Amino acid sequence: MVTQRKAAPREKKYTTLSGMDLKPFYGPEDVRPREVSERQAPPGSYPFTRGIHETMYRGKPWTMRMFAGFGTPEDTNQRFKYLLAQGQTGLSTAFDMPALMGYDPDHPMSLGEVGREGVSVATLDDMKRLFDGINLADVSTSMTINASAIIALSFYVATAQAQGTGPEKLRGTVQNDMLKEFIAQKEWIVPPRPSMRIMKDMLAWCSTHMPLWNTVSISGYHIREAGATAVQELAFTLADGIGYMQLGVDAGLDPDSFAQRLSFFFDVHNDFFEEVCKLRAARRIWAKVTKERFGCKNPRSWILRTHCQTAGVSLTAQQPYNNVIRTTWQALAAVLGGTQSLHTNSLDETYALPTEEAATIALRTQQLLFEESRVGMVADPLGGSWFIENLTDQIEDAAWKYIRKIDDLGGILPAVEEGYPQREIAESAYRYQRALEDQEEVIVGINKFVTDGKPAIPTLKIDHQGEQDQVNRVKAVKARRNPDKAKAALARIESCCRSDENMMPAVIDAAKADCTLGEISDVFRKVWGVHRDPAYL
Repeated sequence: MVTQRKAAPREKKYTTLSGMDLKPFYGPEDVRPREVSERQAPPGSYPFTRGIHETMYRGKPWTMRMFAGFGTPEDTNQRFKYLLAQGQTGLSTAFDMPALMGYDPDHPMSLGEVGREGVSVATLDDMKRLFDGINLADVSTSMTINASAIIALSFYVATAQAQGTGPEKLRGTVQNDMLKEFIAQKEWIVPPRPSMRIMKDMLAWCSTHMPLWNTVSISGYHIREAGATAVQELAFTLADGIGYMQLGVDAGLDPDSFAQRLSFFFDVHNDFFEEVCKLRAARRIWAKVTKERFGCKNPRSWILRTHCQTAGVSLTAQQPYNNVIRTTWQALAAVLGGTQSLHTNSLDETYALPTEEAATIALRTQQLLFEESRVGMVADPLGGSWFIENLTDQIEDAAWKYIRKIDDLGGILPAVEEGYPQREIAESAYRYQRALEDQEEVIVGINKFVTDGKPAIPTLKIDHQGEQDQVNRVKAVKARRNPDKAKAALARIESCCRSDENMMPAVIDAAKADCTLGEISDVFRKVWGVHRDPAYL
């Protein structure tokens, strides 16, 4: 039986999810004059409001990159091959909590978590098994890992070299966005400033040795999932990007040498038009930042390249098949907003990691959009709408206010250390929760059109034996390696940490010496200490 919960009569407010007032309709008077180059510039032209490519998806469909990672490397390898066989065009790897936090499977902190939220990878041998039978020269791989990103990337480079592929040929992204971790996701090893040092070394090394690789995927996704509005997600994400640009400049790099290797990652939530306009505004702001603030000369450096993912936080355990519908319009918003890559969430992800069937439905959502709806035949088809242009302007202006506030605080790193973004997000999350409880905002199945009973849907079960297998394997690696070589490799990493020497070559050598992810992370903890969240209020 479907029931509606009654709420007290109230005056209806018409706003976006970010709280921007919406008029009943829009006309030409609502679109403020702009430079012709900004308002009428075609797709593929500065400031790229209308898209980064002239013909957008006519030239190439967006990359359909479904997130995968669970259990042992063999488990995820099987899922990778299944998704590739179903037409996926890029791999996206989720790592388990021990890997994200810098612990091996045999560490007491890892008990019960190995392979639960992602794949367990703690050694070079694990990475080789993860990509067994997959030619890394032929695929684009995304790795969602941050605090231990330098270790995962080193394992990946060494795996590719073992296949006969040099780092200069590798394509893909490692998330490696530590500012976002301190703002929202809360997965770290060492404090903010040494984390930025590690990132700086990666940025410098990859700019020279991995020209096709995106060294940082600047993630608004986790900021939004933590409770930020669309405007806050945009502002704090671009402020993080500004921080990474400055990091490269401070390392002595020409901004044109690495700006093209930064990519972005945005959440696409329920407010359809706000999400479209958020992506349009993001490109315009980033083009101005790279050209005007950092003086980039190469037009390709002005381009914001982005992956999008439908909003995990919008999925509900109640009436889970509603999630298929939510995911569809969120995916459509990402496409009409001009994304380059897209992950669509599965209907069962509020319960567990997705089953093959649920992941296939999520992938088919993208394939149907591209192959059957014909929405990709025209670039920026909503451009020129009085409403769309007005809302894009409003979002841009609101984001700039946050960015200028962060500038006044001395930049994003001091702002994070002070807790400014964290407090803003916490307040937004609280306001949204109150709006749901007061039914000022509606989630079908949660506070309106509620049904009795619990749905029975199949969920993915992780075999407990996999954890013990990974514990045994990491112990076996430690037992069979050359102990003197491993000890020397770890000592070299410590020396790099205590000096200005770039540590990336040392970490790659440590990977090849069979040093583990936990052991390398322990070196970082030894030198710089363990970070504890100050819990800003």
